[in-house]
Amino acid sequence: MELYIGGYAQGKLRYVLKESGRGLESVVDGALEDLADIGQEKEIINRFHEWFFLKLQLKEEPEKIIEQILSNRKDLIIISNEVGCGIVPMEEEQRQYRERLGRCLCDIAKKADRVERIICGLGQRIK
Repeated sequence: MELYIGGYAQGKLRYVLKESGRGLESVVDGALEDLADIGQEKEIINRFHEWFFLKLQLKEEPEKIIEQILSNRKDLIIISNEVGCGIVPMEEEQRQYRERLGRCLCDIAKKADRVERIICGLGQRIK
């Protein structure tokens, strides 16, 4: 499993596609598709942070869902925005989202074979 993180509009998906040699047909868009239905032909989860937020809004537990998915799929590549930097939001819901997503990404990073941070389209290897 691999994890790629970075700020908004930093070229994460383009970087991952180039480095992995995969095409758009292997990408699941977390903002538009439910990861629970991920097929074997899909190997890249893009906009993981948006899927996570949608699950929180639905009062589901995205941490448990992704843990179950990753237990069956060791080949996945996860792409997520970093949301913990910057000004702390005033809304409790937004603070909870950032806290839970951050902790979830830490857990994913521990299990990942590779972790990179993308800045201006350039990868910085963390693990």
